[in-house]
Amino acid sequence: MPTPAAVIAGLGTCLPTEEFDNASLAARLDTSAEWIRTRTGIGARRRAAPDVSMRDLACEAGANALRSAGLRDVGGLILATTTPDRPCPAAAPEVAQRLGLGPVPAFDLSAVCTGFLYAVTTAASMITAGIVDSVLVVAAETYTRIVDPSDRGTAVIFGDGAGAVVLRRGSSQERGALLAFDLGSDGSGKDLIHVPGPGEQSDGPRWFSMAGRKVYLRAIEQMTASALRVMKDCAWSPSDVDALVPHQANARIIRATAERLGVPPERAVCALERVGNTAAASIPLALAEALHTHQLQEGARTVLTAFGGGLTWASAALTWPRLSAVSSEI
Repeated sequence: MPTPAAVIAGLGTCLPTEEFDNASLAARLDTSAEWIRTRTGIGARRRAAPDVSMRDLACEAGANALRSAGLRDVGGLILATTTPDRPCPAAAPEVAQRLGLGPVPAFDLSAVCTGFLYAVTTAASMITAGIVDSVLVVAAETYTRIVDPSDRGTAVIFGDGAGAVVLRRGSSQERGALLAFDLGSDGSGKDLIHVPGPGEQSDGPRWFSMAGRKVYLRAIEQMTASALRVMKDCAWSPSDVDALVPHQANARIIRATAERLGVPPERAVCALERVGNTAAASIPLALAEALHTHQLQEGARTVLTAFGGGLTWASAALTWPRLSAVSSEI
């Protein structure tokens, strides 16, 4: 029997126009372009121009998602970001105003690389609770502004970008309906992915830092366990999964997660070669790329899974709808 559900109705993305490749990084980081590609699967990434803000990327991706959905307005907006242009006020109300959405509920959500799936889950809950009929979920990041440009461990990984989806009220029997969710956290790992803030004593520069090896192991462990929980809720076996879309951390983590889950490697979407790790924006960007390359087809049983600082993790399951992504660059 069908039940009320949130349904993905639109998908939009936005990337900065500036691309910087491995060779440009290798020249100043005492490494090689091939080493970077071998270790990460990344060949290039995007960097926002000084006059392009995180809010600009968010507005463009959000507008594209609305175009994809054929809508001009929605009932709410959630913006997932860990790289706000300013600490206060939140960016979401301004993004909603710039998009012409009116006085809708709009707020920022910070869950690092898991932010998009936390925001999608929150939006789906608002819809199924009857608070709103539709929500625009945007994930936008400018990580190139918070990583140490001299740190080989992080400077080669991150890029800037934004992605967005429109969720609307529908039925669990519709394609695009979000069928299962899983969320979790572990604050004991708070220092594994970290940017010092004004409330912490720190004599050094306030750059992003990451304990690479420990994060690698925890990411695979938690994304696998989380994905298995939503697969169980849907009664899907690994062979039932047509598309696995993990957070695009690096190619090795994506491959290892698929292997641990028992999902055939060709069904795991790896779309970071030209954009790098875009944190919360990585899953919607990967969805758009998978649509473009026809790796993601209408009706595909799809599992989304992510891991990020906090530590946090999340997964969602759906059957992919018929839609076209709208993408642009600024």
